[in-house]
Amino acid sequence: MSRELSRVETWEKTSEVPLLLLAGAFLVAYAWPILNPDLHPDLATFFFYASWTVWLAFTIDFVIRLALSDRRRSYALRHWYDVVLIAAPMFRPLRLLRLLAFARIINRSAVGGLAGKVAVYVAGSALFAVSLGALAVLDAERDAPDANITTAGDALWWACTTVTTVGYGDHFPVTTQGRFIAVGLMLVGIALVGSLTAVIATWLIENVQHANQQND
Repeated sequence: MSRELSRVETWEKTSEVPLLLLAGAFLVAYAWPILNPDLHPDLATFFFYASWTVWLAFTIDFVIRLALSDRRRSYALRHWYDVVLIAAPMFRPLRLLRLLAFARIINRSAVGGLAGKVAVYVAGSALFAVSLGALAVLDAERDAPDANITTAGDALWWACTTVTTVGYGDHFPVTTQGRFIAVGLMLVGIALVGSLTAVIATWLIENVQHANQQND
């Protein structure tokens, strides 16, 4: 097992930065045509091929990691999300989850103990979820009949109210794909609210313990 981890982790450390850059490139290739529907056809074609090139790069990365593993079946099962993302190109926005590798950098640089690190994670996750959710729902809804999410502003407002579990109901998805996106964003929102509550509770406990130690 140690040999497997060493080989796979060595590759992951080597490929982490290039994959992050590719994920950033994919974000641009995915978001630009959505935010600018009147994009020049040549540029739209370029972004289309760029997004599939990134998908191919992630596929090659997973195949290499699988080849380096001594227990390939076990490794594939543990990384089932990679298998899903590769096998289902219709979920291409989810490949941006590669950007969560930034969590390693945050983990090394965040200060203030567990509560401080979790707070940074929660803030980053909320920003990521709102941004990607807004793009995805705008892509799904804009051209649908009776759609009420037709601009970037509408999509951003809807994503903010959904991820915070407020849900005013002034904007809502009418397509099946948009509703699936909404369900995913709702689940993320519930998790973020729970995490934020835990952070506040942990912060209060740490302050009380610190005050008690000073009094002693």
